[in-house]
Amino acid sequence: MIPSLFLAHGSPMTAIEDNEYTSFLKGLSSKIKPKAIVIFTAHWESDILTISSSDETYDTIYDFGGFPQELYEIKYPAKGSGQLAQILKGKFEQKGIAVREDVRRGLDHGSWTLLYQMYPAADIPVVQISVNPYLEPEKQFEIGETLKGMGKENILVIGSGVTVHNLRAIKWGQQEPDQWAVDFDDWLIDKIKKEDLKSLFKYEKQAPNAQIAVPTPEHFMPFFIAMGSGETQPTILHRSYELGNLSYLSMQF
Repeated sequence: MIPSLFLAHGSPMTAIEDNEYTSFLKGLSSKIKPKAIVIFTAHWESDILTISSSDETYDTIYDFGGFPQELYEIKYPAKGSGQLAQILKGKFEQKGIAVREDVRRGLDHGSWTLLYQMYPAADIPVVQISVNPYLEPEKQFEIGETLKGMGKENILVIGSGVTVHNLRAIKWGQQEPDQWAVDFDDWLIDKIKKEDLKSLFKYEKQAPNAQIAVPTPEHFMPFFIAMGSGETQPTILHRSYELGNLSYLSMQF
């Protein structure tokens, strides 16, 4: 059975860098060989859960600025899967979760930077799904729970975001992580190991440094979706930091 993953997409430079984290991403492809990928991306926000529903090749969206030209020349020509999108739509509707379809949107960098490192051939169908960052963590978890069983069908569910993501707090050139960022992730890992969902759902009030670690919720919510969709023992797959406090904590569920 394929586990669900929460992966940190970090900087768009993830697509072209050669470092400890990108080596980890490359290694995942030798361990996980899905027939299709479902990815919830922090860079597609919508009030209603929206599913990419097309069999066509995605455009590659460069939803960032000020990066090397090399990054803008990358294409990730994965195809969608209208059939899988319909299956997912049906699952959400059965649970009373409002959902709509999108046939035009390309893959944003929350999706393709990771997938470019993991599956560079772009030969696995991808269904991209939006995130409503303003739903409570319990609701995000319930969205994930709707997809339990996907791993048994050889379908990989990914929540693409970041646990500690505060662009105003990053420190260019700093190699050692800020203690406040480490403490937030430590708390998160502790509660996951204890299966303390009640505390996790109230992270804003209970987690140390939550306000600075998660100043806006969009990058953190895919974590709850991935956790809800999983059926394996939660496991830390990778943990590192960049720019002082940008977390690359990645987990399987």
